[in-house]
Order: sequence, then C-alpha cells, then structure tokens
Amino acid sequence: MSLQTIEVGPAGPVSTSVIILHGLGADGTDFLSFADELEVPGGPVRWIFPRAPVMPVTINNGYAMRAWYDIFGFDGASGEDDAGLRRSMAEVHALLDREQERGVPAGRIVLGGFSQGCAMTLLSALRYPKRLAGLIGMSGYLPLASTLAAERHAANADVPLFLAHGRSDPVVGFDRATASRDALLALGYQVEWHEYPMQHSVCPQEVVDLQKWLHKTL
Repeated sequence: MSLQTIEVGPAGPVSTSVIILHGLGADGTDFLSFADELEVPGGPVRWIFPRAPVMPVTINNGYAMRAWYDIFGFDGASGEDDAGLRRSMAEVHALLDREQERGVPAGRIVLGGFSQGCAMTLLSALRYPKRLAGLIGMSGYLPLASTLAAERHAANADVPLFLAHGRSDPVVGFDRATASRDALLALGYQVEWHEYPMQHSVCPQEVVDLQKWLHKTL
C-alpha cells in the first residue's frame, strides 16, 4: 500500500476502524474533527484519514492537486477516468486488507468519504470480497455505474449504506446524487438516504444523523 495516512486512536489494539476518504483538492486532515464529534460504539476505534496522491486534474486546467482520479467534467457527461478510478480502488482495497492484518475484522471496518471520496467508497467497497460493517457516502455519486452489476461482489450485497447530499449542491448535482441512489436501490442495496438544505458541504444535522446510523449499524 502506497497511500499516506493520518491516524487517530489508541496505541494498542482496537475493535473498530473507520476510514474516511477526502474530496478533490482536499487532504486527510479535512475530517479529523469526526474523531471528536462521532462516538463509535463497540470499544476502541482507529480513525484513518488517507491522503490521495497529487496529480493533474483536467477540470482544473491540469493543475496538480490531491485527487483519487481525474475529472473531465463535473456532470459526468465528459466520461470517467476508468484507469484512475481502478488504480485508487486497488489502493483502498490494500488499505482494507491492512486493517485486517492489524487485527480488525472486515465486519468492524466502516469505509466512507466525501465527494470524490464518496465515489471511491462506493466503487471500492461494493467490489470488495469481504463484508464490511457499513459505508458512508457524503455529497458524492456512484462512479462506473454501468459496470457495477457485473463487477459487484456478493459479500457486500447487504452492506448498510448511509448516503447524504445537499439539495443545492453546485459541484455534484442533486439529480446525479439521486440517480446514484436509485441505481443502488435497483440493485437491492440497503440505502439510508438523507438530504439537507446545503451546498457541497457537511451540515450539523448530517453529523447527528450519521451518529445515529453508526450506533444502529455497529
């Protein structure tokens, strides 16, 4: 695994790992506050905040920034970076494997992300061969949606999903988010959907709802 990570948690063994993937141009530090704001039931928890590699991003005139994959257009109509998505998916899978090597069962690992990180969460987890505890998708969408039915793994067919989006999101449009939700529901996934009067961000009520979901899921 080549990803840099920022970790918060006890030095000794933990019972649960929560991995949060940041958005385009952001950093692993963006969601460090979650480690203080959210209570994870079931014993000691390790919070992991990976840092995406730095790469040129087409939508930003080729400017190099932290990104999980290239983006050709925010509406998705310009196509998707299939190779970049799959390259980062392999890195996320390696991160999940490493947590299990460190003693945390797959069934006690929560994977989540914001925007691009949400896309990577859905792409990676639904194709992962071991059942995870749950998935958190904030202000993102389902990438490579047309291949999911053929490529998804049965191990995570019933994994709980928390999906949240702002109704006024100017970056990942609300219609794109609801289309992703509907595609997941059509394939039988357990989606808990939340929408809020916000733009491309996280709001206090979302944190409250996520806390409830964590207690219910874990």
